[in-house]
Amino acid sequence: MEIKTWLPLQDIEEYRFMSKVSEAFKNGKAFIAFITGGDPDLETTKKLILEMQDKGADIIEVGIPFSDPIAEGSVIQEADLRALKGGCTTDKLFDAIKGIKDEVHIPLVFMTYINVIFRYGTEKFMKRCVECGILGVIVPDCPYEEREELAPYCDKENIDLIPLIAPTSKERIAKIAKSARGFVYVVSSLGVTGVRSNITTDIGAMTKIVKENTDVPCAIGLGIGTPKQAKEMSVYAEGVIVGSAIVKIVAKYGKDSVSYVGEYVKEMKDAII
Repeated sequence: MEIKTWLPLQDIEEYRFMSKVSEAFKNGKAFIAFITGGDPDLETTKKLILEMQDKGADIIEVGIPFSDPIAEGSVIQEADLRALKGGCTTDKLFDAIKGIKDEVHIPLVFMTYINVIFRYGTEKFMKRCVECGILGVIVPDCPYEEREELAPYCDKENIDLIPLIAPTSKERIAKIAKSARGFVYVVSSLGVTGVRSNITTDIGAMTKIVKENTDVPCAIGLGIGTPKQAKEMSVYAEGVIVGSAIVKIVAKYGKDSVSYVGEYVKEMKDAII
């Protein structure tokens, strides 16, 4: 099988033009919402996706439940365990999302780990993403230096491999930004996911380097939980990502969480407009 190699820099502009994920940032600041697939069950996951879309989410990240989510704090770890105990598998999650594909009009991306993709089969995984309307993948444990493990398969199916930039990236920020697709996920804090009372990282300095090296949009995530924090972070980037705060609502209300999540998403979206 012939796999297209990682796109050279001269082709990046053409690729960006084709990115539907990047296009989600064209109408003002983007609100990016995260949920764990299958928590509390797959029917609720489908309802949550449609409700968040209706209430203003511009992009939705769906986490594939995994037994060892090393980048996640306790809130999302517990959501993963609930989903797995409830019988959610990668195939079942694909099927659920495929079932609402025609009703979803904003980009959906998967947040997952490289072992999940490898075990599923990288080529098969990306083909199923296309089949189900998934436009991008975020893989926290696939560093820039190892992106060739996934990038050719993503390129072949026109799926954005969305990179993460952390406070520790330093001199690597420019290189990562130059290879970015979809958007650049700027990690606001050191450590695992979870809501934080204060964000002390020099976000402005990080996003400045990104913007000097790419025109792909930036979105800031990890630690954001309140409208005030969302508004503050949106000054530095084109989008804001919220995960743990939404997953907490799902944990609290379970199958009855849909309307509560919708209210929260609207409040957060309104804060960054």
